Formats: sequence, structure tokens, C-alpha cells
Amino acid sequence: MRLSPLNQRRWANFKKNRRAWWSLIIFGVLFVLSLFAEMIANDRPILVSYKGELRSPLISFYSERDFGGDFPTEAAYSDPEVECLIVTGGLVTCFDDPRALIADVAAGVPIAIDGFEAGWTIWPLIPYSYNTIVDVPGVAPSKPDSNNWLGTDDTKRDVVARVIYGFRLSVFFALIVTTCASIIGIAAGAVQGYFGGKTDLIFQRVIEIWSGTPSLYVIIILTAVLGRSFWLLVGLTILFGWPALVGLIRAEFLRARNFEYVRAAKALGVSDRVIMFRHMLPNAMVATVTMLPFLVTGGIATLASLDFLGFGLPSSAPSLGELTLQAKRNLHAPWLGFTAFFVFAIMLSLLVFIFEGVRDAFDPRKTFS
Repeated sequence: MRLSPLNQRRWANFKKNRRAWWSLIIFGVLFVLSLFAEMIANDRPILVSYKGELRSPLISFYSERDFGGDFPTEAAYSDPEVECLIVTGGLVTCFDDPRALIADVAAGVPIAIDGFEAGWTIWPLIPYSYNTIVDVPGVAPSKPDSNNWLGTDDTKRDVVARVIYGFRLSVFFALIVTTCASIIGIAAGAVQGYFGGKTDLIFQRVIEIWSGTPSLYVIIILTAVLGRSFWLLVGLTILFGWPALVGLIRAEFLRARNFEYVRAAKALGVSDRVIMFRHMLPNAMVATVTMLPFLVTGGIATLASLDFLGFGLPSSAPSLGELTLQAKRNLHAPWLGFTAFFVFAIMLSLLVFIFEGVRDAFDPRKTFS
């Protein structure tokens, strides 16, 4: 798809802003990697070879019986006995000393069994998921080491894995909330500014009443009644976040409604919807884009704040706000606090720099210069 000359100039202006351009590259790489979090941090192998058959535990369910074991529950792939079953093709004798037999197979020691074919597993870079309880000695939270690069939290879950999954969750939350709230806010502001009069007056009174609603109390009450879930928080945040753009869009439409090109379009019989969203809205995009970084970072901060207060996602969810709460509760584990601080600082800074570049790219003074 070829960009129009106007959008080509906007894209060129964005790339001239080196800080925004490199922030977009870095954030894009981090976000794409987080999309494949299950292949980077997981307590299930990516690929398993068992008796010459390839299996993918990330996609399909396999019980211990499928690997020659006794239990119908999902195989605990990190268990030495299950690993031995995979490596030896389900030999019962592996239960005598599973680690020694695994080491023998890995070293190429011949095993005198007809039809024996050694199996193997390919593990993710981090062999823990966000909810995996890590078997490490000592009291939780444990310090960073070669196995847990950023240590574990107060329930012995790997911090790196929770950061990867939490980063993806926070970005998705912010993008969904910002997109939906922006659509509603832009539509409401456009209707107010374009039609004015009683429509504008009634809408303003409704927004004033709605904006005065104590959103935090409503969220606390509803989460207590309905339970804590991702989509409930998304819906509640959109419900109270859409008025943020109404004032800007309303002002831009009130200013542009009496411009000559708008009057000419009306005289030619162009519909109100086309005038509003094809001709007037592009002129209001600079003000809209200026607010977007505040909406995105505000969405991330809202989720983190609710999780920090204990009214956000369930405690088992990979939440960056919950990691911050753990840092507060465990001051003797500074790695939790440093991790939470740097993750938020880097993520929010990259987003602000990106949207600064987008704002400059849409600035007509730079686009048409």
C-alpha cells in the first residue's frame, strides 16, 4: 500500500526525530519479543522428541502416560523422572537413578535395549512461566543468580518471566483502553462541537456529572462484586477515560465549524458525517495526537495503581503493579524495587518519545514547511 504524499512527508518528519525513531525501534523489538513470551519463558518445552515422534507441549496437552508414566495429569517436564522417560523412551528402570541415566544418554553411553532411540527436548531460554514456582533453596524472595537472573518474588516465581508477561499485558491493556476511549471521546467531542447549541449544552452537563463520579470507588465496588478480571478492568477504565479527549475535539470543531470550506461543503449538500470525519477531523488530529501519550501512559499507570492497591488483576496474573507492591513489602529484596522502577521508566519513556515524534509529524507547520 503506497502512502499519500502528505503521509510520506509525515513519515519523513517522524524519522527525522532520531529520539522518536530509535524509541520506536527499541519498543517495537521489545513488544514483538513479548508477543512470543510463551516461547521465551515457559515451564514447558518448545519441542519434544519421544521415540522418534515430535511433540509440541506449547500447543498440545500431553499427560505423563503419553511418555510412559503412570499419571493422567499433564507431564511435569522439569521433573527428572519425566525428563528421563522422554530421553529413554519410557524405560521403567530410569526411576532407579533418573539423573544418572539422563547423563549417560547425553554422553553417548550405549544402552543395550532393542529399538532404543534417545529422545530430547528443546527448552525456552527461561525455563519458567510467570506462575511457575521455582525450586530454589532459602527463604523467598531469593537473590538473582545464574538460573533466576532477577531473582524470585515472595512466592518464588521468576521475576524475569513475570516482567516479560507483565510488559505484554500492560501494553495490551493501554492500547485497548486508549483506542476505545479515543473513538468514543472523538465521536462525542465532534458531535458537540459541530452541532453546538442545545446538543453541546446537554452533552457538557452529562460530562460534568460523569467526570465527577468517584471512579476509584466504583472500580473497587464492582471488582468486589464481580471479581477481578482483565476485561472488567478494561471496560471500567474505558468507561471513565473517554471524556479525556472530548474537550480538545469539541474546541477544534467549534473553531472550524464556521470556516469557509465547511460552509461550502454544506452548501453543496455534503452530509454532516462526511464533513465532520473527513474534512474537519484531520485538522483536529494534532490536538488529539498530543493527548495520546498521556492516555497510553495513563492506562499503564492505572493498571499498575489498581494492582498496587490490590483492586486490579488477580494476584496470579503477571502484573507489574503487583511486582511494585512486592517491592514495597520486601524492602530487604532491593532487586524487586529496582526491576519495577527500570521497567516502568524505560517503557513509559519510550512511549512518550514515540508519541512526541508522532505529534511533530502531524504538526501542519512542519508538514507543509
